[in-house]
Amino acid sequence: MKAVRDVRDTRAGRAAKAKEEGPDLPGEWSAYGVLLQYLRKRAGLSQQQLGDAMGYSLEQVASVEQGRRPAKAAFTAAAERALEAGGVLEALQGEVDRAKLPRFFRNFALIEAEVVSRFDYEPLLVPGLLQTEAYARAVFAGHSPPLDEEIIDQHTEARLSRQKLLTRVPLAELSFIINEEALRDPVGSPEVMRAQWQRLLEVAALRNVEVQVMPAQRGFHPGKNGPFVVVETHEHKHLGYFESQGVGCVVSEPAEVSTFALRYGKLRSQALNVDESARLIERMLGET
Repeated sequence: MKAVRDVRDTRAGRAAKAKEEGPDLPGEWSAYGVLLQYLRKRAGLSQQQLGDAMGYSLEQVASVEQGRRPAKAAFTAAAERALEAGGVLEALQGEVDRAKLPRFFRNFALIEAEVVSRFDYEPLLVPGLLQTEAYARAVFAGHSPPLDEEIIDQHTEARLSRQKLLTRVPLAELSFIINEEALRDPVGSPEVMRAQWQRLLEVAALRNVEVQVMPAQRGFHPGKNGPFVVVETHEHKHLGYFESQGVGCVVSEPAEVSTFALRYGKLRSQALNVDESARLIERMLGET
């Protein structure tokens, strides 16, 4: 019995200590904060003075310096101007944004940022790279167990930041196949869905992006096993990625990646072509 009590006491002690120390915050936020503090002190400014110069509160500056809150792009731009930082804070912004992503996705996000091509099949939701802010926020708000509002904000900001890939130079070749059911399944309000459909049409007009819809009545096809992504890195290495229930997996075995690519090719041939897909989305807009 004593051994059992000791184990319980140890666990309780660890839990209490973790509660006192706060959540396990990303190291990227701390690194950014340390650099911000160094630049501020080099400029001879207090936190209050820096906040006044940037248009932010003392509490906001202190939270970023202590790594308790991630810097947003607007904060970084203001700090760069106020401190004449020469771009060193902006160089860290991408890392800060990626650290806002769910842990299981961060490794793939690093790969994704530099791909030359990315092919994405999504049967259940609009792909994250194509989501509007309101749609993304509705997705995260529906998480179980519920996420804190601050975490929802961070995940939403990080998802929107990833969308730089759509227009990054050099351009990446991007293809998306989305099940019709995913487009019709309401996520958020009718207004959120209308704005999301409009966003799909805007993105599909980009010359490096193709959006195809898998019609609801197509029947069985290779995508029934679930969503997946196939990418080609700038080193011309092919990788696969899939996720489910908050678990993500990067696939590097050539034979397995080849299977993903074969399935995507079949899905591409079975989905509506890009013009037919655009017309279907336009009809959906007209129906509401």
